[in-house]
Amino acid sequence: MNLPGLLDTEAIRKDFPVLDRVLHEGKKLVYLDNAATSQKPRQVLDALQQYYELHNANVHRGIHVLAEEATALYEGARDKVAAFVNAPSRDEVIFTKNASESLNLVANMLGWADEPYRVDERTEIVITEMEHHSNIVPWQLLSQRTGAKLKWFGITDDGRLDLSRIDEIITEKTKIVSFVLVSNILGTHNPVETIVRRAQDVGALVLIDASQAAPHMALDVQALQADFVAFTGHKMCGPTGIGVLWGRQELLEDLPPFLGGGEMIETVSMHSSTYAPAPHKFEAGTPPIAQAVGMGAAVDYLSGIGMDRIAAHEQTLTEYALHRLRDIPGLRIVGPETAEDRGAAISFTLGDIHPHDVGQVLDEQGIAVRVGHHCARPVCLRFGIPATTRASFYLYSTPAEVDALADGLEYVRNFFG
Repeated sequence: MNLPGLLDTEAIRKDFPVLDRVLHEGKKLVYLDNAATSQKPRQVLDALQQYYELHNANVHRGIHVLAEEATALYEGARDKVAAFVNAPSRDEVIFTKNASESLNLVANMLGWADEPYRVDERTEIVITEMEHHSNIVPWQLLSQRTGAKLKWFGITDDGRLDLSRIDEIITEKTKIVSFVLVSNILGTHNPVETIVRRAQDVGALVLIDASQAAPHMALDVQALQADFVAFTGHKMCGPTGIGVLWGRQELLEDLPPFLGGGEMIETVSMHSSTYAPAPHKFEAGTPPIAQAVGMGAAVDYLSGIGMDRIAAHEQTLTEYALHRLRDIPGLRIVGPETAEDRGAAISFTLGDIHPHDVGQVLDEQGIAVRVGHHCARPVCLRFGIPATTRASFYLYSTPAEVDALADGLEYVRNFFG
């Protein structure tokens, strides 16, 4: 099918060995679970293998050749990520094991911080109802531990944030506003500028969860004007076990570390310790070296294609998918029903067929989707549904796969009568 703005998926798919798999008696894999994790190109797999075969050593402390090579690869990955998100300094890029750890890192830093950053019983924390559990639970824990009040923005009927009471929710008591850039369940692209402006007016910090944005669009941390941005590697063609927290340099210098151990220290005595400068202050112990190398290769791969081109491809494909899904009787899209200002994850229900049944029958057709509440149970409660089926697209997804999904859902309808 000739749709405007699509990438050369035939060439791109040759880089992803798993996409050639055949399942269930001759059914070719249709992988539409990219919001959960993306597939990995050969370039990333080769980088991981080459690291372990030729350069494997611990970083920073060794003076032998392998240690120096491993350190160069690890810190080189930091340089690549910094450039990928337009960070002012490479020292603002902290490697974690995933976005969840990045979000927890900030929550714990603020709980232990001195003024003016300390979260305590006099202060408030603001999140939203559409957050992934990883951006809800850490703030609940911090609220319980410190006595801070937890507040949140609700969701409108069309799956967008209800900002009608923004001045009442973000107040002079607000210490931190933490919200998702693109929802993993609704696909909603949130109005960053409006929220950040209000937070800045009252002197609150801003943390943006960009896990569903970094893989799909050009991410510029300076343009976002947030204080922290978190994302993860495994959703953007990188390996599992690697995440990123970007933070403003002056904040990272002032805030306390989350974990203690080797590498994050400057000096240690039996009485006290002093800490290394950021980013190492927040990277205790042996870091995810191979995973960072793999993430660096993923950044190279995505940058080589172009994030703007990837975003245009996904928007065209999402618009086509929304058109096809709307024609299926009984199907209800949960979230924005237009491709404008939304990501490439589409959640839906299909009549009274339970999403787990939908997913199982689709799997028998070789179609991989995600079912459940997608670690966003408050969203399901808001819309009065037990769960959804979610199809999510990426740079290697094709119109033919959208057609396979639509045909598969018709088969599900007929299967359940």
